[in-house]
Amino acid sequence: MNKQNNNLEETAIFAGGCFWCTEAVFQRLNGVEKVISGYTGGDIKNPAYREICTGRTGHAEGIQISYDSSKVSYTELLEVFFATHDPTTLNRQGNDVGTQYRSEIFYTNLDQKKLAEEFIALLEKEHIFDSPIVTAISEAKPFYEAEQGHQNYYNDNKFQPYCQVIIDPKIKKLNKYFSDKLNTVK
Repeated sequence: MNKQNNNLEETAIFAGGCFWCTEAVFQRLNGVEKVISGYTGGDIKNPAYREICTGRTGHAEGIQISYDSSKVSYTELLEVFFATHDPTTLNRQGNDVGTQYRSEIFYTNLDQKKLAEEFIALLEKEHIFDSPIVTAISEAKPFYEAEQGHQNYYNDNKFQPYCQVIIDPKIKKLNKYFSDKLNTVK
């Protein structure tokens, strides 16, 4: 845990399909300081988007979240993560298919690993989803920032068809179920 500007800043790394979607969701949470879209969990250094799209690098499209743990907990981030993507589909989210679109949590410390395991166990015990959860939990590997055109994508491209059809419903769901956790400044 790093103290920075009197905040308890920590890092979380999630892959939940297209990083444009997950970035847009987490940018809106109170306590989230920064969200970076990128690539993680793969085998080559400094991959580019065109390489990731082949599915042969082993990377997932993911996001790296810097958050103030005094304002939002890791468990609250997990709640939003599982509520805004389908953790029961292996290597796909909707029409996005391939290992780069897998559901995976990359823990940065053992507390995050334990919390993620407990959270998935609770979701399974309560039968929250109709199918088993396939979200992997892995130790964080190097995270490579995606090209600039992929950063802040939804906010910069709200009227693109992909944003309107795929991302808008996630934002509406976030607004409906997590309105008490949203950053009112953004």
